[in-house]
Amino acid sequence: MTFDLIRSTALQFPHVSEEFPFDETTLVFKVGGKMFLLIDIDSQDAITLKSNPDRINELLESHDWISRGFHMNKTHWITLRLDSLHVDFTLVLKLMTDSYSIVYQGLTKKVKNALEN
Repeated sequence: MTFDLIRSTALQFPHVSEEFPFDETTLVFKVGGKMFLLIDIDSQDAITLKSNPDRINELLESHDWISRGFHMNKTHWITLRLDSLHVDFTLVLKLMTDSYSIVYQGLTKKVKNALEN
């Protein structure tokens, strides 16, 4: 999965912005000012996503290319190593969609209304 595909997929979700809030290589995708996806533009071999805490253990046990979020809250974030031979790209796209949905659903009504108007 290429950087361009990850970026174009993330930008297809409504109201998404991208920025470099931490340094010049960590690209962060946000909705309503909240992060849902991070990728290092230099290495591009992994992405970090928000995930449902109830699903994280199942994902970790089932997929050796998924680990707890690198430099993130281990309860809510996962890292997907895209350079693994076993990567399921359909699952990657689903997890990206889930991450966006989790963050969007957590936005306040005020923020959602501002985005949608």
